[in-house]
Amino acid sequence: MNGFGAAVAMLALATALIATGYLLHGAAMPTGRAVIVSPFESGMRPTVHAVSRFHVRWYLVTLLFLAFDVEMLFMYPWAVVVRDAGATAVVEMFIFLGALMAGVVYAWREGALRWA
Repeated sequence: MNGFGAAVAMLALATALIATGYLLHGAAMPTGRAVIVSPFESGMRPTVHAVSRFHVRWYLVTLLFLAFDVEMLFMYPWAVVVRDAGATAVVEMFIFLGALMAGVVYAWREGALRWA
């Protein structure tokens, strides 16, 4: 099987798995209009409106999450090639970590790590 045949086979397998998921969902879904149109989260009734506003401190928490998420996104491939790239790769990574640390220090200064 050449590369194109393998891609077509993988596409067919993915399509079959997705279709099976939809069919299983349709078979297991409860019937009744009230169940379908009501908001649902873990079987509990919602206590707040769906478009309620978040406190501004959660945006700083999001900033922290993105800083560490982006860090891990770039550190894994870097760890794979650092031996071949040499000392310049280590210096570049410390510059990158310094930029991320500046974001963490900013969030800390703004009170993102204070929960009271």
